[in-house]
Amino acid sequence: MDTSSSQPLVLFDGVCNLCNSAVTFIIERDPKAQFRFASLQSDVGQDMLQRLGRSTNQFDSFVLWENGRFYERSTAALRIARQLSGVWPLLYGFIIVPKPIRDGVYRFVARNRYRWFGKRDACMMPTPALKARFIG
Repeated sequence: MDTSSSQPLVLFDGVCNLCNSAVTFIIERDPKAQFRFASLQSDVGQDMLQRLGRSTNQFDSFVLWENGRFYERSTAALRIARQLSGVWPLLYGFIIVPKPIRDGVYRFVARNRYRWFGKRDACMMPTPALKARFIG
């Protein structure tokens, strides 16, 4: 797996409708195409989970690999928002909220995401135009 790329890598639950919508949201607000993507279920995602010392069969965390460092949950989401076009970088101001509080909200949504937003039978398939941004 190539983690030496200077492009940030977003790892997401490939069967979660909320997570897939978040990836689409990022792509639409990333005009420089700086983010790459991989599902946590892919070989790349599984390798990253192992590097983090996380279970390879639980996919409840959004993960950002950026500048040689891993970020998870709310910190990953806020760091991504900071790099999007429009007003979304303003959300990074929430980084001042203590991490246990931010991640508590994150975990609550993560626990309920399948019930609220549904689940796919398989990981999303990127369009041919977006395929180069997905690895694994």
